[in-house]
Amino acid sequence: MRFRGQHQRTAPVDRRRSMGRGRAGGGRRTSLFGLTGGLWFAGPLARAHVLGAPSHAHLVYPWSFEPWVLVCLGLSGAFYGVGLMRLWRHAGRGRGIDLWPVASFCLGWLVLAIALVSPLDLLGSRLFSAHMVQHELLMIVAAPLLVLGRPLAVWAWALPRAARRPVGAFFRQPAWRIPWRVLTAAPVAWALHALALWLWHVPVLFEAALHNEVVHAFQHLAFLLTALVFWWSVLEPTTRRASALAMLSLFTTMVHSGALGALLALARSAWYPSYFDSAAAFGLTPLEDQQIGGLVMWIPAALVYIIAMLWLAQRWMRSATR
Repeated sequence: MRFRGQHQRTAPVDRRRSMGRGRAGGGRRTSLFGLTGGLWFAGPLARAHVLGAPSHAHLVYPWSFEPWVLVCLGLSGAFYGVGLMRLWRHAGRGRGIDLWPVASFCLGWLVLAIALVSPLDLLGSRLFSAHMVQHELLMIVAAPLLVLGRPLAVWAWALPRAARRPVGAFFRQPAWRIPWRVLTAAPVAWALHALALWLWHVPVLFEAALHNEVVHAFQHLAFLLTALVFWWSVLEPTTRRASALAMLSLFTTMVHSGALGALLALARSAWYPSYFDSAAAFGLTPLEDQQIGGLVMWIPAALVYIIAMLWLAQRWMRSATR
């Protein structure tokens, strides 16, 4: 990420002094934890962050307005809006797609905008915990909401009338359907998402993403795309057998992602040197910053998976009753 004006790179602070301030700044740590939790409950791809350690006088984080990010968000939202108007004009309001999937897509789109455009994006270059909030917003908030919004069906209606039939015919061809079914099969989607989550938190890869814009964009792309495929695999199935497999996939994902969060939260040393100096500006030691990030991945994320499992369970039992 590129800084503007007030974001000057400052000299590194002494490690021992920064850790001392972290121990003495309990009130500041509490405030920061509340801020991080608030961002989690309030709200694809983020730009890479240029690292540095700002002083307290420079802790001003503006909104980000990168043109390509705004274009992607704008096009996705505009296509959904145009497709929805055409669909409802053809079938009647609320027909073809209900109001709640539309609300789901709009909320998911808003969460993406928060992760991409809000000050959270720049804050992630200073705090590991804020970076984890951004990742979780992409993977377990925006991704399932977008899947529930059925964007592919609505976007198809945004196409010109002459193009809809050929596009629809293409997606019914085996050349597309077979790879898509393999990709969205529960075991494959589960493995891809788990691989992306664990590999990108290996310190050498995480550090590379922090220092290289292309690598960082690829990291966030991997998180978002594998999360979309994963949530598609667990939310779309309609048969009882597929729903049972989806619940198993959710449970095991909660276990392994929670294990990664626990490793981060309970580690005796910080893993990512790039945050050693910048965390001190917030009254945190690097280890405390990492512990907060681990808790974000561990506890709030587990709640999302539990809610999804309960929703699938009630759908499964209702189907069994019928």
